[in-house]
Amino acid sequence: NPFEVVKVSLQANRNAFAEQPSTFAQAQKIIKAEGVGLHGLNKGLTATLGRHGVFNMVYFGFYFNVKNVVPVSKDPVFEFFRKFGIGLASGTIASVINIPFDVAKSRIQGPQPEPGVIKYRSCFKTMATIYQEEGFLALYKGLVPKIMRLGPGGAVMLLVYEYAYGWLQKHW
Repeated sequence: NPFEVVKVSLQANRNAFAEQPSTFAQAQKIIKAEGVGLHGLNKGLTATLGRHGVFNMVYFGFYFNVKNVVPVSKDPVFEFFRKFGIGLASGTIASVINIPFDVAKSRIQGPQPEPGVIKYRSCFKTMATIYQEEGFLALYKGLVPKIMRLGPGGAVMLLVYEYAYGWLQKHW
């Protein structure tokens, strides 16, 4: 999470071309101004943990449960597409379920709407504020690019896992 806070801080820097501090310099600046705690270098920790926890729970839980229900094919091409399809569905469903945590994390770690006033502080309070002020769909901002990245990316990761695991089981 500290690396994520530094990354978001560097991305939000509007003077990026005039003044581009190093990652280490930016981390030092954050620590000096806001500390190491949940309002400084670990800002948005609960939202980050929620984002990763929910995603992985759904992603791996869905994949390994559905994989055991969908019949295995003896044809290696069909088997490849069976695993790819389940992985794609896993990454897509996990993304849909975890994106409110991702939106909250971005709001907490990014620039606040009013300089000097911290509007977004904690994960669930941030989600509630977004819902109340912008509506339910605002919790799903960025869903399409996220699915375009993590749907196929999730499928590829699980395919690599499956085939590497199979190879290791066979040869080791």
